[in-house]
Amino acid sequence: MKKIKKELIIIGAGPAGLGAAIYAARSALDFIVLEKFVPGGQITVTEYIENYPGFKDEISGFDLIQEILLHCAKFNVKIEQSAAIDSCEIIKNKKNAKNIFICRGQDIEINAGSVIIATGASPQKLDIKGEDRFTGNGISYCATCDGALYRDREVMVIGGGNTALQEAMFLVKFARRVYIVHRRDQLRAVKLLQDKAFAEPKIEFIMDSVAEEFSGDQKLEAVLLKNVKTGKKSTKKIDGVFEYIGVKPNSDFVKGLLDMDESGFIKTDVKMQTSIEGIFAAGDVRNTQLRQVITAVSDGAVAATFADKYLNDFI
Repeated sequence: MKKIKKELIIIGAGPAGLGAAIYAARSALDFIVLEKFVPGGQITVTEYIENYPGFKDEISGFDLIQEILLHCAKFNVKIEQSAAIDSCEIIKNKKNAKNIFICRGQDIEINAGSVIIATGASPQKLDIKGEDRFTGNGISYCATCDGALYRDREVMVIGGGNTALQEAMFLVKFARRVYIVHRRDQLRAVKLLQDKAFAEPKIEFIMDSVAEEFSGDQKLEAVLLKNVKTGKKSTKKIDGVFEYIGVKPNSDFVKGLLDMDESGFIKTDVKMQTSIEGIFAAGDVRNTQLRQVITAVSDGAVAATFADKYLNDFI
């Protein structure tokens, strides 16, 4: 097992983690960035972003992350990939009574004076019959990844938020028809996206409805829908389903250690500090009111700034 000692551990290399890394580097901290998969997180599979300052034209999530990574490279930020953290332990420093954090993964153990958790969130599942069986075989959580597989076919998007409509607009490039299923009679997405979706002839809305079951033989073939107002059920034949009903935080590895809300999002103050002094959280993993790239990067900057102050006794 690789054992490392640092001043600061940044767990996660999405927008929040990379934002934190830039500020940690500018503060000349001795830190390490850990990433379980590849840098970028969920943003890498986002077709386009049109609200990040400095990019007046649409930019793909992948391209935006490449720009941020180039910025990180300017500060010689190194990212330890394939480094998944399973648990964190706290011990007291006998010299100054401050916390020492030991974070462990399968092949790595890191000792540090402060931690920034920027592990993001993952797609929420419906948890209905047939979902596990057809995930990857008709059910997807990424239109950018799998949309091209449904050329000239009929697909269904479940959800009514920004991501659902953005992905639906991407799917019309390939699919013959895109059905958007939403449990309410009004969408949650911003008006700009709603206007685009309502104007798209390939999109059809199925409102006041929820999916109750996925069915098929070797692959997904149909979805059982229920109208929440009338109770009427109907079966819709479909070639593919894309779910966008929300996200769940990637916070299980610190469950029981930090204060969280009922959904598992980590509670922080305005300094991004958690219930444990010296541990900060940034981005989608914390209980924020807005989960966007710009707010994640901002969180990371705040977290790194106050981690530096904490480590140097300025707080």
